[in-house]
Amino acid sequence: MILSTTPTIEGHPIRNYIGVVTSETIIGANVIKDFKASITDFFGGRSGTYERTLREAKDTSLAELQQRAAAMGANAVVGIDFDYETIGNAGSMLMVSCSGTAVIL
Repeated sequence: MILSTTPTIEGHPIRNYIGVVTSETIIGANVIKDFKASITDFFGGRSGTYERTLREAKDTSLAELQQRAAAMGANAVVGIDFDYETIGNAGSMLMVSCSGTAVIL
Protein backbone atom coordinates (compact mmCIF):
# COMPACT_ATOMS: atom_id res chain seq x y z
CA MET A 1 0.00 0.00 0.00
CA ILE A 2 1.26 3.45 -0.91
CA LEU A 3 0.97 6.07 1.84
CA SER A 4 1.51 9.73 0.99
CA THR A 5 1.09 13.14 2.54
CA THR A 6 0.57 14.59 -0.94
CA PRO A 7 -2.88 14.64 -2.60
CA THR A 8 -1.65 12.74 -5.66
CA ILE A 9 1.02 10.17 -6.44
CA GLU A 10 3.13 10.95 -9.48
CA GLY A 11 2.76 8.33 -12.18
CA HIS A 12 -0.23 6.69 -10.49
CA PRO A 13 -3.57 8.22 -11.44
CA ILE A 14 -6.31 7.86 -8.85
CA ARG A 15 -9.08 5.68 -10.30
CA ASN A 16 -11.48 5.81 -7.37
CA TYR A 17 -11.82 7.82 -4.16
CA ILE A 18 -13.17 5.52 -1.45
CA GLY A 19 -13.39 7.88 1.50
CA VAL A 20 -11.80 9.39 4.55
CA VAL A 21 -9.85 7.04 6.79
CA THR A 22 -8.62 7.88 10.30
CA SER A 23 -6.74 6.35 13.19
CA GLU A 24 -5.78 7.38 16.69
CA THR A 25 -3.14 6.15 19.09
CA ILE A 26 -2.86 7.15 22.73
CA ILE A 27 0.31 6.29 24.59
CA GLY A 28 1.15 6.99 28.20
CA ALA A 29 4.36 8.52 29.43
CA ASN A 30 5.36 6.75 32.63
CA VAL A 31 7.27 8.03 35.64
CA ILE A 32 10.65 6.79 34.38
CA LYS A 33 10.22 8.57 31.05
CA ASP A 34 9.12 11.73 32.86
CA PHE A 35 12.15 11.59 35.14
CA LYS A 36 14.58 11.08 32.24
CA ALA A 37 12.92 13.90 30.31
CA SER A 38 13.13 16.25 33.30
CA ILE A 39 16.89 15.67 33.48
CA THR A 40 17.24 16.38 29.76
CA ASP A 41 15.05 19.47 30.17
CA PHE A 42 17.23 20.72 33.03
CA PHE A 43 20.54 20.23 31.21
CA GLY A 44 19.23 20.89 27.70
CA GLY A 45 19.29 18.68 24.64
CA ARG A 46 16.97 16.21 23.02
CA SER A 47 14.87 13.67 24.89
CA GLY A 48 15.50 10.35 23.20
CA THR A 49 12.96 8.69 25.50
CA TYR A 50 10.11 10.95 24.44
CA GLU A 51 11.24 10.88 20.81
CA ARG A 52 11.02 7.07 20.80
CA THR A 53 7.58 7.22 22.42
CA LEU A 54 6.39 9.75 19.88
CA ARG A 55 7.76 7.68 16.99
CA GLU A 56 6.08 4.54 18.37
CA ALA A 57 2.72 6.33 18.58
CA LYS A 58 3.08 7.73 15.05
CA ASP A 59 4.09 4.36 13.58
CA THR A 60 1.20 2.60 15.36
CA SER A 61 -1.31 5.16 14.14
CA LEU A 62 0.00 4.94 10.57
CA ALA A 63 -0.13 1.12 10.60
CA GLU A 64 -3.73 1.26 11.84
CA LEU A 65 -4.59 3.79 9.11
CA GLN A 66 -3.15 1.40 6.52
CA GLN A 67 -5.14 -1.55 7.91
CA ARG A 68 -8.39 0.43 7.89
CA ALA A 69 -7.80 1.60 4.32
CA ALA A 70 -7.09 -1.96 3.19
CA ALA A 71 -10.33 -3.11 4.85
CA MET A 72 -12.13 -0.48 2.74
CA GLY A 73 -10.59 -1.94 -0.42
CA ALA A 74 -8.00 0.80 -0.97
CA ASN A 75 -4.48 0.27 -2.27
CA ALA A 76 -3.24 3.74 -1.27
CA VAL A 77 -3.92 6.60 1.14
CA VAL A 78 -3.25 10.16 -0.01
CA GLY A 79 -3.28 13.49 1.78
CA ILE A 80 -2.21 11.99 5.11
CA ASP A 81 -2.13 14.51 7.94
CA PHE A 82 -0.80 13.95 11.47
CA ASP A 83 -1.96 15.68 14.63
CA TYR A 84 -0.17 15.45 17.98
CA GLU A 85 -1.82 16.33 21.32
CA THR A 86 -1.22 15.77 25.00
CA ILE A 87 -4.22 14.65 26.98
CA GLY A 88 -5.04 13.35 30.45
CA ASN A 89 -4.04 14.64 33.86
CA ALA A 90 -1.14 17.08 33.48
CA GLY A 91 -0.70 16.04 29.84
CA SER A 92 0.52 12.59 30.84
CA MET A 93 -0.77 10.91 27.68
CA LEU A 94 0.26 11.52 24.09
CA MET A 95 -2.29 11.20 21.30
CA VAL A 96 -1.33 10.88 17.66
CA SER A 97 -4.12 10.92 15.14
CA CYS A 98 -3.80 10.70 11.41
CA SER A 99 -6.26 10.97 8.58
CA GLY A 100 -6.19 10.70 4.83
CA THR A 101 -8.21 9.69 1.80
CA ALA A 102 -8.38 6.01 0.92
CA VAL A 103 -8.09 5.55 -2.85
CA ILE A 104 -7.65 2.96 -5.57
CA LEU A 105 -4.82 3.67 -7.98
